[in-house]
Amino acid sequence: MLNFTNLALRRGPRLLFEQATFSIHSGYKVGITGANGCGKSTLFALLLGELHSDQGSAEIPAGLAVAHVKQEVEGTDRPAIEYVLDGDAELRSVEEKLAAAEAADDGMLQAELHLQMGNIDAYTARARAARILQGLGFKTEQLDLPVNEFSGGWRMRLNLAQALICRSDMMLLDEPTNHLDLDAVIWLEAWLKDYKGTLLLISHDRDFLDAVVTHMLFIEQQRLKLYTGNYSDFETRRAEQLAQQQSMFVRQQREIEHVKHFIERFKAKASKARQAQSRIKTLERMELISAAHVDSPFSFSFFEPLKMPNPLMHLADVSIGYPGKPILSGVNMSLLPGDRIGLLGHNGAGKSTLIKLMAGEIKQTAGELTVSPELRIGYFAQQTLELLDPKASAMLHLQRINKRATEQELRTFLGSFGFVGDNALVPVAPFSGGEKARLVLAILTYQKPNLLLLDEPTNHLDLDMRHALSMALQEYVGAMVIVSHDRHLLSAVCERFLLVDEGQAQVFDGDIAAYRQWLLQPREQIREGGDNKAGRKAQRANNAGNKPGNKTNPQNLQKRQQQLEQQLDRLNQQLQVIDEALTQPDIYTPENRSRMQSLTREQGELKQRLAQVEAEWLDVGEQLGA
Repeated sequence: MLNFTNLALRRGPRLLFEQATFSIHSGYKVGITGANGCGKSTLFALLLGELHSDQGSAEIPAGLAVAHVKQEVEGTDRPAIEYVLDGDAELRSVEEKLAAAEAADDGMLQAELHLQMGNIDAYTARARAARILQGLGFKTEQLDLPVNEFSGGWRMRLNLAQALICRSDMMLLDEPTNHLDLDAVIWLEAWLKDYKGTLLLISHDRDFLDAVVTHMLFIEQQRLKLYTGNYSDFETRRAEQLAQQQSMFVRQQREIEHVKHFIERFKAKASKARQAQSRIKTLERMELISAAHVDSPFSFSFFEPLKMPNPLMHLADVSIGYPGKPILSGVNMSLLPGDRIGLLGHNGAGKSTLIKLMAGEIKQTAGELTVSPELRIGYFAQQTLELLDPKASAMLHLQRINKRATEQELRTFLGSFGFVGDNALVPVAPFSGGEKARLVLAILTYQKPNLLLLDEPTNHLDLDMRHALSMALQEYVGAMVIVSHDRHLLSAVCERFLLVDEGQAQVFDGDIAAYRQWLLQPREQIREGGDNKAGRKAQRANNAGNKPGNKTNPQNLQKRQQQLEQQLDRLNQQLQVIDEALTQPDIYTPENRSRMQSLTREQGELKQRLAQVEAEWLDVGEQLGA
C-alpha cells in the first residue's frame, strides 16, 4: 500500500499541489489526469526516489520492485531482444552469477543457480520478450536487429518492452500509447488488464483509461483527489460535483454581495460601525468557493474552405511503394466534400504511406492520381512538428501566412489554442510536444484547407485539447482522412473506415469494436475468410436477423429491405434531434457540458450505426437487382 499524508510537491519555486492525503492499495490500477504541468510526472519522480516531498509524507513499502519506462533513447548495437531482456534485472544477475560459477567450475553453485533460473522462468524469458515485442508491433525479423537501427519512436517501444518484462510490484507508465498505433494500443490494453501488480498510468486516451484502470487520481488547482472507477465514471462524478459547486458559488456570491452592501450602507454611521467591522471580518474569513472551471482552455473551429471542389481527389488503380515491390496496390477511391474516413490496419500495413501519397509527399508507382486544382490540403504528421521554425514565435508563424492580419486578430485566434499572453510571442524552440502539436493544428486551421490529412494528431495532446479537436472536426465541412490510435476520436468523427491490409485498401464494414475483434483473429483465420468484400457480405447476412430458410428468397430480401428502410428512418430522425440540440447555444454553457458530451458521443454512435445499416441496405438492393 502507498500512503500519502498531507503531501506537498514543488517544481522549483512553483507549488504543484499540497494537502494531498490518499492511499493506493496493492492491485489498484490508477489513471492520473490533470492539465499539463499540474504535477503528474513529478509525482512519478517522487515514487522513483528522484525527489522528496516538500511537506507531509509518502510511505512507500521497502523493497518494492518498481518498473518504469526510461525516457532517454539509447543508441547501442545490442540486439533488440537482448536489450529488452536487460529490463529483467534479476534474470541478468542470475545469468552473470551462473557464468562465473561455470568459469570457476563450481558444480554445486551451478545447480543452485539453475534451480533459481527455473524459479524465475528464465528459460521462457526469450519467448516472453518476443511476444511483448511482437505485441508492440515489431516483426520477427526485427528482433535481433541492433537498437541503433531503430528510430526514436521505435526505441521508446523497446523501453516500454523493458518495463513490461520486468518482474515488478508496481508499474509507472507515463503516456505509454504516444508512440504506438492502434493495434499495439489494443494489445497493451489487454496486457495491462492482466497485470497483477499496482499500476499508475498517466494517459490522455480516455478509451484506454476506461479499459484498464480501476481508479482515477485527479490533479486540479493544487489539490489531488482519488476517485473509484474508470475515466468515464470519474467524468460523470466530476460533472455532478462541478454542477453542485457552481450552484454553491452562485449562492455564496449572493451572500457576499449582501455583506458588501451592508458594509457600504453602514460603515460611515457611528451607530453601525461595530456591526460593519464585524461583517468585514466575516467576509475576510469566508472561504471562497472558486467558480467551477468547466470551460476547456481550448475552443476552436476550422474556417470554412474558400472553395469546395467535387471530387477533391480520385485514385484509380493506384500502387505505392517501390518498383516491383508495392506496399499498396489497386487502390481505388474518391474523396468528396464531407467525407470522414478513418484508416485502420496493422502496423506497417501502409496507412501512413497512403496519407503521404494524398499529401503529395510521395508519388504513386502505378495508376492515376487526380487532384482538383482548387484542392487545399491541411497535412498533420509527427514530422511536421519538426518543420516549425524554432526561432519563430507562434505569432510569427501565422504572420508569415497572412501579413495583413492585425496582432489582435492573431492573438484572439491563437488564444483559442492555448497560446495566450507572452506565450504567443516566445520562440517555439522550448515548446513541449503538446504545444508544438497545438501550434501545427492552429496553422492548419488558419490556412482554410478543404481536405484534412491527419496522421496521429492526438499524440502529446491532453484530454481537453483532444475534446476540442473532436468538436472542431465534427463541425468541419471539408473532407478528412485520419490515422489515429485514439479510438474515441475515430468513433466521434469518422463515418466510414478503410482497412489497409495485405497490400489492399478496402472498405471496412464495422465500427472500432468490430475492428478490435478483427485484430484479435489469427491471421490464418482472416485469410481463410476470403477477400474483404466477401467477408463483409457474410457478416451482413449473419447480422440480418433472417429466419431459417432460403435467405436469398426475394420475399425474404424484400422484407429485410423494408426493415432496413424503417431503421434508416428511425436513425435519421434520432440523428436530426441530436443535431438540432447541438446547434443550441446554451448546450455549450458550463452547466450543460456533461449533456453536450453525452450528445456528442451518441451522435458518433448513431452515425456509425447509420453507415452500417446503409451498407446492408445497399447489399440487399444488389441481391434483389441481381
